[in-house]
Amino acid sequence: MKLQSTAFKDGEMIPGKYTCDGADVSPPLSWNALPTGTKSLVLICDDPDAPMGTWVHWVYYDITPETTGLPETKPPFWLPWQQALMVRDT
Repeated sequence: MKLQSTAFKDGEMIPGKYTCDGADVSPPLSWNALPTGTKSLVLICDDPDAPMGTWVHWVYYDITPETTGLPETKPPFWLPWQQALMVRDT
């Protein structure tokens, strides 16, 4: 599987627009070359070098294998009592 974004290249810092210091939106993402038999996808955005240890920013789950990407977007809701934003793709 290959995951990529038009907003930044592999190994580059994520642009400020996609952080809490910018517009706080998720970057556009696309993927291809899924393994044969894939039934669903989970996409996790974590920050392994956050000051307090690995921080999970959001989790999209139950993404159908026919889906090939996610557009640039602000998550539809925020649950302040949870570390991660969990969004089911429906």
